[in-house]
Formats: sequence, C-alpha cells, structure tokens
Amino acid sequence: MEFYEKQQAFFLTQKTRNLSFRRDALKRLRNEIVKQEDAIAEAIYADFKKPRFETFIAETQFVLAEINTMIKNLEFWAQPERISGNLANFPSRNYICREPLGQVLVIAPWNYPFQLIMAPLVGAIAAGNTVVAKPSELTPNTAEIVKKIIQNVFDPEHVAVVLGGVEVSQELLSKRWDHIFFTGSPQVGRIVYESAAKHLTPVTLELGGKNPCIVDETASISLTAKRIVWGKSLNLGQTCLAPDYLLVHHSVKDKLIQKLKDKIVEAYGENQTESQDLARIVNERHYDRLKSLLKGQHILYGGETVDEDNFIGLTLIDEPDLDSPLMQGEVFGPILPIFSYKNQSDIDAIVKRYEKPLAAYLFSNKRAAQKEFIARYGFGGGVINDTVIHIANKKLPFGGVGHSGVGAYHGKTSFDVFSHKKAIVKRGRWIDPPLRYAPYKLPERIAKWVKYLF
Repeated sequence: MEFYEKQQAFFLTQKTRNLSFRRDALKRLRNEIVKQEDAIAEAIYADFKKPRFETFIAETQFVLAEINTMIKNLEFWAQPERISGNLANFPSRNYICREPLGQVLVIAPWNYPFQLIMAPLVGAIAAGNTVVAKPSELTPNTAEIVKKIIQNVFDPEHVAVVLGGVEVSQELLSKRWDHIFFTGSPQVGRIVYESAAKHLTPVTLELGGKNPCIVDETASISLTAKRIVWGKSLNLGQTCLAPDYLLVHHSVKDKLIQKLKDKIVEAYGENQTESQDLARIVNERHYDRLKSLLKGQHILYGGETVDEDNFIGLTLIDEPDLDSPLMQGEVFGPILPIFSYKNQSDIDAIVKRYEKPLAAYLFSNKRAAQKEFIARYGFGGGVINDTVIHIANKKLPFGGVGHSGVGAYHGKTSFDVFSHKKAIVKRGRWIDPPLRYAPYKLPERIAKWVKYLF
C-alpha cells in the first residue's frame, strides 16, 4: 500500500489546506457522480436489486446534496471563529481555527454502498484531509463503480480506494491514521475501536441497534401505518434507521395491524415477490439468518421467502418471546415484531431492556407524550409521527449514542468531525497586569477575588 506513504507526504505539502483546492475537488466529484448516476444505479441493482428510485433518493442525490452543502458553506465554515475573551487574558482576541486532521480512513458497509462511503468522504475532503476509502466487498459491483469514480477524479496521493475483504480491512486498521470513520455493526465497531486505540486514533463509529417505534392510542392510524411500512420496507429493511419493533397501545393494536396489512398490499401488491419496488437481501448468509428468525413465530402477515432470489417479504410477527433470537439483536431485514402495551411501565420493560438505539420513533398526537418520549429515552436521533426522515436534514447531526455509535456527521457536523478545533489567543501588549507573576504579594483577602477573572 504505497499510497499510504504518498498520502502522508502529500498532506505535508499543505495543498489540501487551500480552500480552492478543496472546492475544485468537490466540484469534480459532483460532476463525475452526475455523469455516472445511471451506472451507479445499475451497479447497486446488480448487487441486491435496489429499486432505481430508492438509489436516487437515498444514494446518489443524497450525496450530491451533501457535496452542494459543502461547496456552498466551505469558505464560511473554514474561517476562524471569533470567541469572546475573559479578564484572565485581557487584552486579547480569541479564536477557534479549524485545520485538517491529516490522513483519514473510511470503511463503509454494504446496505447503502454508495452513500455511506461517499458522504463521509465528502466531509473529509471538504475539511482538507487525504482519504483512503474501503468499500464493502459484499457489494462488489458498487465497489467497482466507486473505485472508478474516485480514480477518475482524484490522484491516489489525495484520495485512494482499496478493494478487498476482511484481510484488507485488518491491514488498513493496523496502520496509524489521524481519524477512522466506520459504519457497520457494533460487533465490528468494537474491533475498529480496539485497533484505533493502539495508536490513540480518534474514531467516528456509526453502528445500530434495536430501534423502537411506539404508537399510542391517539395516533392517526392510517397515516401511521403508511409511514411505518415505508420506513421498514426501504432497502427491504436493511437500514440502520428502520423501525426494529413496534410497541402499540392495546386499544388500537388490531386496527393498526389491519392498516399495516392494507398499506403493504397498497404499496407492493398481494404478491410481494412480484413487486419491482422491493430490494433483495444482500447475500445468502444474511438471507439464511433472517429466514431462521421466522422459525416458531406467530406470523400475522407475510413470511414469504424465495431462496433462489434471497427474498423475504414484509412480515408482521405477533408478540415474539423477548428471549427469542428475533429479539436478541438488530433485525436488519423486513421482519417487524409487534407488541402491545397498556402503560408506561410496559414500554419501559422492553425499551430499557436494550442498549440505546440509533433511532427511536413515536406516533402520538399528545404533546405531553411527545415531550415525555424525548426526555425519557436515550437514542441517537428520532422522529415524532414519522420514521427515518431525520437523516434528510443536513442541519441535523446524524449519529448514535452508547452502543449505537460514537460521534456524528452530515453537513456542518461532517466538516467539524474531520477538523481539529485549534484554540488561539492573540494577546495584546499595551498592558500587562502584575497579578499572575511571582513573587505573589497579593493579600489573601484580595486573592480570593481571582475567581472572577475566569
């Protein structure tokens, strides 16, 4: 991996600190993505039959919007930020100067194979770093188009792509980086964290968890069902933000279940296997895992499986055992467990059984319930009366908390996560109070007032 040393040398030339250099790089990347948009959609479809519309809204257009945000705001974000001073350093001017970290490693997953490698890469470039990008080997067609785009736009001493499996990731993680950005499972996240710790390398870990979706008795049931079905079916449930399980007030449970069935049929037809608007499970291993989760469960709707196509239809499960494999980890597929509750303690008994999730959702028309939901539960981000859409606002940070992630990104947050905030004080010379200098002759009764200097 000779590009590793070349990137170190290139960063030392300080070319990446130049804002015009960064802006031009982002513009070239934007133009190439626009040029290759159809090829990107074809590659992702070849990997797991993601519908073309989903690819545009959640992959290519998402990344293009991120690039446009960076180009528009780059000069403003990169300016020194003036901070007020205090008496202790009077007279002075105080600033925060953002500078690039250096050499960044981005390791991406397979479920959004274009967006989840390009979005952090865009932030790292905008902040003035060099980047090594490692796409997922589980989506080889997308990995190839990512490689082609990056090679068409960048010199490898600035941005390089490395293809391969676990061995390649291990080799990359054995090196010293200035920042590691990883998206994937908590299990692999621990390995990345341990590797980074050996070099005291800062990390951003975008992981996942069991995202609860609570529906109370005041929710607008038809609209609620429509939005839950959309959030769960996007990418055939292979979305870290998808609702993982439902907690429904017992008085509206039957009504919601019927509406969920109706909305599934309305969107994907009586026979989901014939729908062109559903992706497929990425590979046989993940398909077999999901299929095994259906064993012994009370299936309310769905359950269709097609072995030769790695397809599982949207499936509703009634009150699964909390100790069953279905409820032990993130589902990450089109299977939706449904529980009923009568009071707050019933909700707590399930939600607080798990680590803090990446996302949480509440459908309720009661302001008091909405306020309680936000204050009572810890989660990375969430939505009231919808699912998933908080990721679309570039002004909101996206990230987990606890076991669902470390750090956040998107928009200005991306620029900041790949920048070092350097504190600068420019001290004046026209006055130099003697209080801080030895010998300390200040009377004790006056010295107690020093606290007001800070």
